[in-house]
Amino acid sequence: MALCPRWGPVKSEEDPLDPEPPRELRRTLEAIRYLERTVTDSSEIDGVVLRYGAFYGRGTGLFDGPLIDQLRRRRVPLIGNANGWWSFLRVDDAAAATAVAAERGAAGIYNIVDDEPAPVREWLPALAAALGARPPRHIPKWLARIGAGAHIVAMMTEARAGSNAKAKRELLWQPAHPSWRQGFTEVLVRCI
Repeated sequence: MALCPRWGPVKSEEDPLDPEPPRELRRTLEAIRYLERTVTDSSEIDGVVLRYGAFYGRGTGLFDGPLIDQLRRRRVPLIGNANGWWSFLRVDDAAAATAVAAERGAAGIYNIVDDEPAPVREWLPALAAALGARPPRHIPKWLARIGAGAHIVAMMTEARAGSNAKAKRELLWQPAHPSWRQGFTEVLVRCI
């Protein structure tokens, strides 16, 4: 989900997107705002916008060889306090939610995420442990900013997750994989 640390770690669809994102993310957030406004303001269609969490599953990149190798080598560190919150979503849950939204979604914006948003300081070490790797190293924000850029530091320290309460209530959608904890393990068993 988009960044905005001032409004708590988990955001609803009504919470604003980050008004001052890092430079590397500004165009992306401007594009998201434009598309969401265009779709939801249209008088010609009942515009439905789905904000997906970070995808995981086969072929999504999260469990592909290069990232797994980097995690095993402890080259994906915890940055600063690692207090960026993420929402995850298994790709088959994304497909199911998309079908439901197309069939019966009322106009509006819906967060399509699992039931367990988590800070980086929880999910990254859990992912490393599931791979049998040692825990990620810690590096300070200033060093990560030099090596990876302000946008990576923001994603790892300031990102905010999304609540799926509206999608569950209004679309009557339930993720088949409600927690990334079990979902990661299931995917890893099949991929590795």
